[in-house]
Amino acid sequence: MRKLKVIGIGAGSPAHVTLEAIDALQQCSVVFALDKGATKHDLLDARRVIINTHAPHVRLVTVPDPPRDRNPQEYGTEVRDWHEARAVLLKQAIETELCDDSSSTNATGAFLVWGDPSLYDSTLRIIERMRNHGLEVDIDVIPGITAIQALTAAHAATLNRIGKPVLVTTGRRLAEAPENTDRVVMLDGGAAWLEHARPEEEILWGAYLGTEKEVLRRGRIGDIGTEIAELKQQLRAEHGWIMDIYLLRSVD
Repeated sequence: MRKLKVIGIGAGSPAHVTLEAIDALQQCSVVFALDKGATKHDLLDARRVIINTHAPHVRLVTVPDPPRDRNPQEYGTEVRDWHEARAVLLKQAIETELCDDSSSTNATGAFLVWGDPSLYDSTLRIIERMRNHGLEVDIDVIPGITAIQALTAAHAATLNRIGKPVLVTTGRRLAEAPENTDRVVMLDGGAAWLEHARPEEEILWGAYLGTEKEVLRRGRIGDIGTEIAELKQQLRAEHGWIMDIYLLRSVD
């Protein structure tokens, strides 16, 4: 049976790759990755650096990422269809590139997952879809440093305040967050804090965490919220892509 290792590689820095992750990678013959096009080549380049540094014998096999509607009427349906298309293409690549004899040195492949495989990442769901389509594979998951940890470390801040909960959500769902709750917001394609956070709340924002492009801002929404939104647009235009995250702290 084929084997797949789903390896968390951290939020962007090659130093985020743990000893456990390196050991797992060295046991593989192939790393599979979705190619998101020229504007996001940095994401593939980061994986190449990790492979070349820690396991140069491992081949990188890329699959073109299927397109999807970024502003659909039915978000859940669109994402599920997108995951299905990804699963079909990746299953074909795995069956082509990996031997189904577990005793073979060419039977183990890997996915290098930004951050940690458990947090706002679709790899494990897509593998389950591949299994539903008949792919027989053993799975081994290696945790990684999340963007949340990278954000709080960069700001030298704790995630939670004494006795207070923290909600992890997305920009799309920020409006549904309970009042007076601290919120970590991921996958915000715009600047949801401008609409769904109060001016007196504090924002700890970071983009391209752990990379040489890292940018940080911290302050009251009323003071720097608009500045961050403009900066985000500028950075996306400059680099062709952006990955950011932020912590909103309610007022005591």
